[in-house]
Formats: sequence, structure tokens, C-alpha cells
Amino acid sequence: MSCLIALSVPRGLTRSLLCCGLLALNACTMLGPDYQEPEVAWLSHWQPDLYGEGAARDQQTEKDLRFWWQVFNDPALNRLIEVARQENLSLRIAGLRILESRAQLGIADSGLYPQLQQLNGAVDRVYTRRRGGDLPNNDDNFTSYQAGFNLAWELDFWGRFRRGIESADAAFFGSIANQQDVQVLLSAQVTDLYFSYRTTQLRIVIARENAATQKRSYEIAERVFKSGQDSELDLQQARTQYLATLSTIPQLEITLTNLRNALCALLGRPPGDLPELDGPVNPLPGMEVSRFGEIPARLLLRRPDVRAAAWQVATQSAQIGIAESDVYPAISLFGGIGWSTNTRSGTPDTSTLSVGPHLQWNIFDYGRVANNVRVQDARLQQLIESYQDKVLQAAREIDDAAIGIVKTREQETVLAESVQSSERSLALASKRYQEGYADFQRVLDSQRAVFSQAERRLINQGNYVAAVISLYKALGGGWQATPVQQVIPETVRETMQERSDWGDVISAPLPDNVATPPSTSRN
Repeated sequence: MSCLIALSVPRGLTRSLLCCGLLALNACTMLGPDYQEPEVAWLSHWQPDLYGEGAARDQQTEKDLRFWWQVFNDPALNRLIEVARQENLSLRIAGLRILESRAQLGIADSGLYPQLQQLNGAVDRVYTRRRGGDLPNNDDNFTSYQAGFNLAWELDFWGRFRRGIESADAAFFGSIANQQDVQVLLSAQVTDLYFSYRTTQLRIVIARENAATQKRSYEIAERVFKSGQDSELDLQQARTQYLATLSTIPQLEITLTNLRNALCALLGRPPGDLPELDGPVNPLPGMEVSRFGEIPARLLLRRPDVRAAAWQVATQSAQIGIAESDVYPAISLFGGIGWSTNTRSGTPDTSTLSVGPHLQWNIFDYGRVANNVRVQDARLQQLIESYQDKVLQAAREIDDAAIGIVKTREQETVLAESVQSSERSLALASKRYQEGYADFQRVLDSQRAVFSQAERRLINQGNYVAAVISLYKALGGGWQATPVQQVIPETVRETMQERSDWGDVISAPLPDNVATPPSTSRN
């Protein structure tokens, strides 16, 4: 920005003004550090260990991460996530924060233009009445008219306003990354709750089937006792085991309802039935749904929450330059036009024109400015450390999920054999009891083992699915660039437009790439 100001000054001051002008122009710079994305030193030599889960690279596509839940091939789950993306309130709030940050960016942009543009005017009716004293009595009244326009423009010599734009720009991109992170969390939450619901349904099925088997054993023991062929001990043990199994069902039904209500909340619905969950109770997905290609370590840096953390660093980095600008004088151009008159006879109309540079400099701040710079720098370093921690946590989540997948699969092999053995044991114990070669306690023990091992296997299968979900979530899967029309539902946008004039802020396209660092030289 360059400005030409013609002033009539004494000749002796010319050299001094020229020197000051040259110094001011040379100082038209950007104070503070330019943003640099924090370097993660260990990432260059770290490779996620999938514990043997790797597959050929060509088996992995970008679609796998954006729509990873489709690997389960479950139409009900696909429908739930589709509805959640349209109706979830947390996702909607994240979209509204994008609009908020875009409006804040508009405020920051306005700092490059005259900060004061003020039109003022006044009409005053004045009545004066003078009585008593040495002067003669007098009554006077008149109307006074005044109008004026004032302009003030602080020149951005030190980059205060440009750094403000840089900070707001980074906050805007950060809000987009946050919205994408909400997509990631929402996809994982819906999928996790859905399969927890299905697991609980299957646990209820197992409990009811075992209760039915134990009830038959109890009825047999009751007949044998009444016929006098056995003691009451077998009867009471059979009854105890049957009732114990039966008592687990109400708690599972409570859990089932809680999971359904949690899903309702994610779908923006009040607690109640979910038609999407109606239908037969199908088995959980098999343990071959997770085949992952080689995961580059740099994929961690593309996670939306990591990108959001990087944008927070960029937002704060610019604040240091804003704070440092307080060390130097604020140089502004001021101008004003005024006119005044009144209805008194003989009173002239008065017009004024004033223009010139102004300087404001707090030369004695008692450490306020220096300490404010230190405050902003400390906050920047805190965010840099938070970014480092975010990347570390992302790596930990990938490793935790990968080992969970491998070990639950190993456990499935053992548990499958255990269930088969327990079922065979029950068959043999029942036969030997009927033939009189074993007591009833062996039958009860075998029934208890069948119930325990079947439930353990089902829970392990649920843990496997949860580990798969966790791995996709840790990889930052489940988000996609969303047009602004889909970020905010049409009905909400219409309501906001009716309430306030949003202009094109509410409809302008959003940037596709939130991984690009902010510009440090916007003018």
C-alpha cells in the first residue's frame, strides 16, 4: 500500500519528514514468525506394524477409507450412517462453526480498509432565558445544524491486520477440518453402536436357548425327584442354574434399549423404535473383513483431527506478530469534513476540512507488550506440543487396533474349538446320566460350560468388529469433502437467511483441500 500526502511544512522540517517517511516505508513488513508446520521427528522412520495384517497395495483403495463401513456389507448399517450424516446435530453444529469462522474471516479482512468511516449529524433547538443581575433581561432561541464525515485509516506498516487475516484464515480452515473430524467420529460411533446392538441381540438369543435347555433339565430333575429316584439336591441345583441364566436376560435387554437410544440420539431422533433395526438377527461379520494394505506413516498427518491441530498452530502463530506490532507506533491517516450553522441572524455557515497523519505510540508500557508477546509465544508452543501429542495418540490408536484385530482372530480359533468341546461334553454327560453312569452334576457343569463358552466366543467376535472399527477410525477414515449446501441443511439455511442477511457467506463453495498451509503474505 502506498500513500501520497501533500503538506505545507517549513523548509527546515523537510529533511526530517523525508527520513521518517523512508523509515516508515522500509518498516512496512510482517512482524512475527511465518507459520511452519511442526515437524514430527520420529515419523520419518516409523512404519505402522499391522502384525501380519498387510495385503497387496492394489487391494486398498481410497474408497475403503471414505466409506470403510461398506466392508461389512450390511444395508441396515449403510442406511443408519446415511441418516446420521443428514440429521446428526453435532455434525450440524460443526457446519455452523464453519460459517461462523468464515464470517470472522470477513471481519479480519475489513481491517485492511479504513477502520473508521463515520457520518454524523445533529439538529438542536436551543432556548435561553436570562433574568436578574446587572445585564438586561434577554430571551433567545435558535436552531443549530451540524453535519460531518470522519475517516480514519491505520496503515498496516507492521502487518498487524495481515497477521489477523492469516490467523482468521487458519481458523476457517481449521473449522473445516473439525467438521471432517466429526464425520470420522460419527461414522465410527454409529458403526460401533450398531454392532454392539447386534452383539447384545445375539447374547440374548444364546441366553434364551441355554435357558430353554436348562429348563428341560430342571423338569427332568423334578420328575425324577417326585418319583423318588433322586435327591432334592439335583433338583435345586438344576433350578438354580436355570434361574441364574434366566436372570441375565433383563440386564441384556436394558443394555439393548440403551444402545438403541444412543443410536437414536446420533440420528437426531427421540428415544424409540428404530425401523432400520427391524428384521432377523443375523450373525456378526466374519473375521476376514479386515485386509489392509501397507499404511504409510504420513497418513497420520492427513487425519482431520491432526489437520485441525495444525491449523490451531497456524492460528496462534499469527497472534505473535499481532502482539509484536504493539511495540511500534500506529500510523494512521485521519480526515474529516464538517459543516455547521444556526438560525441566528447574521451567523455564517461554517465548513471545515481536516486531513493529516496521526501517530500513536505507547512508549511506556511497563512490560505489557513484551509480556503479551511472551504469552502468545507460550500459547503457540503449547499448541505445537498438543500437535505432537495428537500424532502420537494417532499412532498408538493404529497399533492398539491392529493388535486387537490379530489377537481376537487368534482367540476366535481357540474359542471355536472350546465351544465344540463343551457341546460334545454336554452330549456325553447327558447320555451317561440317562444310562446311569454319571450323576446330574456332570450335566449341570456341561450346560454351564456351553453357555459360558458360547457367550465368550460371541463377545470376542464383537471385540474383533470393534477393533476393525477402531483401526479405520485411527486411520482417519469416514470423511469426505462436503459441499456447503450439505454442510448445513436447506431448512436451516433458509431460516438463517430470513433472520439475517448472510449474503454469499452461506452459499460460497468451501475449499477442497484443508491440508495446505495458510498464506503468510496476504495483502
